[in-house]
Amino acid sequence: MAEEKHSSNVVWHSATVTRERRQSRNKHKSVVLWFTGLSGAGKSTLAHAVEEQLYQLGCSTFVLDGDNVRHGLCGDLGFSKEDRVENIRRVGELAKLFLEAGVMTLTAFISPFRSDRELVRSLMPHGDFLEIYCECPLEVCEDRDVKGLYKKARAGKISDFTGISSPYEEPQKPELIIHTSQYELEVCVGQVIELLRIRGIIT
Repeated sequence: MAEEKHSSNVVWHSATVTRERRQSRNKHKSVVLWFTGLSGAGKSTLAHAVEEQLYQLGCSTFVLDGDNVRHGLCGDLGFSKEDRVENIRRVGELAKLFLEAGVMTLTAFISPFRSDRELVRSLMPHGDFLEIYCECPLEVCEDRDVKGLYKKARAGKISDFTGISSPYEEPQKPELIIHTSQYELEVCVGQVIELLRIRGIIT
């Protein structure tokens, strides 16, 4: 992996419009909801459904979806381990900016490596990164195979595919585990909303 580079001759500029002022105008706290799990576990579906519910409640929200991000911000990255690490690093930095903007940010990324998720967590103030593990058995995800990726991976057409030829490291202490194969979508959404209420992020 290439040596990490840092920008030089730059100074952080402090704004008069702070995160606290943005949160006050939005009438809710900002937070990063990090949905992680295997391909086909329901991360994107759940993230967008939660966003819809929050939007209906008047919250300022945005979903960072794995496929969508790779159309632009991370369009230059492949799926090697090094590129996956860089993909999550960029998304983490972007989510941090949204956090400062007072937005409730929902991310839907496999993010298979525990160290990458912990790195993103370390970027945020304590309590502002909520890891939500969409737990779903591999056989269920493979049976769904919404994008046909598992079939290609089994046929050797896709290398380094999480769950088949590349590992997925389950979260050790996520803020929430949702068994997406056992509950209807609306129930899963309710579990996330309840977490936000318990944390005092929404009232």
